[in-house]
Amino acid sequence: MTNASPHSPSTHGAFQGKIGTTYEESTPWWPEQQTLPEDTPNVVVIVLDDVGFSDLGCFGSDIDTPAMDALATGGLRYANFHTTTLCSPTRASLLTGRNHHSVGMRMLSNFDTGFPSGRGRITTAAATLPEVLRDNGFNTMAVGKWHLAPMEQTTPSGPYTQWPLSRGFERYYGFLEAETDSFHPELFYDNHAVDPPKTPEEGYHLSEDLVDRSIEFVRDQTSVTPEKPFFLYLAFGAAHAPHQAPQEYLDKYRGRFDHGWDAERATRHARQIERGILPPGTELAPRNPGVVPFDELSDDERKLSVRLQEAYAAMLDHTDHHIGRLMEFLERIGQMENTITILLSDNGASQEGGQKGSLNPTAFQNGIAEDLGEMVARIDDIGTTRAHGNYPWGWAQAGNTPFKRYKQNTHEGGVRCPLIVRWPRGLPRTGEVRQQFHHVNDIMPTLFDVLGVRAPEVYNGIPQLPVHGVSMAYTFGSPAAPTRKEAQYFEMFGHRAIWHDGWKAVAFHQRGTSFDDDQWELYHHDTDFSECDDLARERPEQLQKMIARFWVEAGKYDVLPLDDNGFAYRAKIPRPGSPRRRTTFTYYPGMAHLPIAAVPPVMNRAHRITAYVDRAAASDEGVLVSLGNISSGYVLYVKDNRLVYEYNFLGTRYTVTSEEELPTGPAELSFEFVKTADMRGTGHLYVSGRPVGTEAIPRVLPHFLGWQGMDIGRDTLSPSSPSYDGEFAFTGGFEKVVFTVAPDEAGTVPFERID
Repeated sequence: MTNASPHSPSTHGAFQGKIGTTYEESTPWWPEQQTLPEDTPNVVVIVLDDVGFSDLGCFGSDIDTPAMDALATGGLRYANFHTTTLCSPTRASLLTGRNHHSVGMRMLSNFDTGFPSGRGRITTAAATLPEVLRDNGFNTMAVGKWHLAPMEQTTPSGPYTQWPLSRGFERYYGFLEAETDSFHPELFYDNHAVDPPKTPEEGYHLSEDLVDRSIEFVRDQTSVTPEKPFFLYLAFGAAHAPHQAPQEYLDKYRGRFDHGWDAERATRHARQIERGILPPGTELAPRNPGVVPFDELSDDERKLSVRLQEAYAAMLDHTDHHIGRLMEFLERIGQMENTITILLSDNGASQEGGQKGSLNPTAFQNGIAEDLGEMVARIDDIGTTRAHGNYPWGWAQAGNTPFKRYKQNTHEGGVRCPLIVRWPRGLPRTGEVRQQFHHVNDIMPTLFDVLGVRAPEVYNGIPQLPVHGVSMAYTFGSPAAPTRKEAQYFEMFGHRAIWHDGWKAVAFHQRGTSFDDDQWELYHHDTDFSECDDLARERPEQLQKMIARFWVEAGKYDVLPLDDNGFAYRAKIPRPGSPRRRTTFTYYPGMAHLPIAAVPPVMNRAHRITAYVDRAAASDEGVLVSLGNISSGYVLYVKDNRLVYEYNFLGTRYTVTSEEELPTGPAELSFEFVKTADMRGTGHLYVSGRPVGTEAIPRVLPHFLGWQGMDIGRDTLSPSSPSYDGEFAFTGGFEKVVFTVAPDEAGTVPFERID
């Protein structure tokens, strides 16, 4: 036997000991273990969803947010902090330190526009914050909303390359879509779907669950490896619609907003000036177009709008309570003093409730107006498991006090958001407000700065984009220091803006019109914090200079081409490789819940659903396939020995029931939708090819079926139908379900009709 070389290749890299024939002739060696300085702080980043600039108590609201206010008292508030005006792009910028177009997230992760800026996924040329921190010795954990993976890829078969565990997080628990029902969320643990741990009747709510899991993850890590710092990314569903909260929180806010949005804006505006959030003399922006003076509303309109705002406040208050639980836990285990806590909202308050408010988000996405009388009749459902409410424009603008516009727009109402930084051991000054202009892409560089971490130039063999943000750490001890941010562009759905050297030019874009027709406005932010004094006519040279700078930034950061297509239009177009590009789909009972982005595209298309079953007795019944929730969707089920199909059109249900009882034994139970005109048709039921029922379905949704996905053999989460209780799992033998879908809206199902 020959002696091995001391430099023999090893599966663990170059071995620096000596390997002889026997142990006595060998010298062991262990690679040096990576360690961080003992005082390396933990990092907790908390992301709120659709929370306006003024909605926290410490930013001017009278909504009770004592836990977040305590973070502000012990830390710093940033009053000139900006985001991208939409959820996925803000998260992409936050976790990469780059501009969102540059990393491929021009809007939502749901879509691939076919251009580099709109792939709906973060490029591997931008290593994420958790990837870098993990490789530098941190434990990394994500809890809550992700919305950074292509949604067609959030199925049980993946691919998982853009899920949290593949982008630097070691543990994950939460939901992957844009929004979810807080009483019935679509949950994922690591790389698989899971059911909520308890029911709403047992006291379940998503915000509490997310904090429970955050505490669990941190407890596990600090118990086993207390010497390692942790990075916790906690992204709440709150306060994105649907606004839902436990009943005691809803009751708490009864009557608190009867004074209306005009009085609320005035009160918040005064508080913001008094507390130093706004510079003295800051004006309150005029009402946005379409916002009616509150005292001109009808009694029903006022009643409905107030109840919707109460639900929003209750949800935010409830979330604050659970943030407080997390902070108390960190204090109890001795981790609070050396934890950097960063809390922000991802964009301004949302306009997606429409002018009068909404009880159904699917209506908004399909451009369908809800009936005021029907909403008022359901007023006691608001905030509960029975409704998916969102407040009207008036309350959204109140949330964005003192600014114009909303989420999705590039005026300050869409991009100016609350930011709080707390670090007991590291901040030289606390309880103060900072006015330096900063952007969400500055958070990662700030953390790298204070942690002593460098962004890699090459990661996993891939050359990396330069980091676009700048560190904000200079502001920690210097309230009057000039901003180190040189310029920042904004673009979303064709709305555009550019900030540079205290000036901002901004253009509101009307979808479907020429970009050349957009009217640019000009504001001097150093003296006009709320964009009330448009200087475009007085300072045309400055305006042209700013517009030219926008185009430079747009070219530099891959903003082009401008794209004003909306969500619903995009939702109908599957990206290459999507399972939705097929016309035939086969599913088997027991498969995991299927997200909405990967379900058969039956919207406004002819289609057939066939379930292959074997019922041993007439009592065998239950759900064969269900999609959606209380707001919209469809379900095919067997009950009382009859086959039933229900289509939920925004709460109005169209039902087709078999005219005769079903036979026992093997059978093919089918529903077929035949289009008779655009967005309408006829539903037919068949048993093994024999027609057994027909009814008109006078309205179907044109673009979007809702946010909740599909189940086979049961109905989980928010129920698709009130005709049964619980999951109503099918009790008979069940082989499979087959969908056959017409190739487009004009086509018929690509097989022979049964007559």
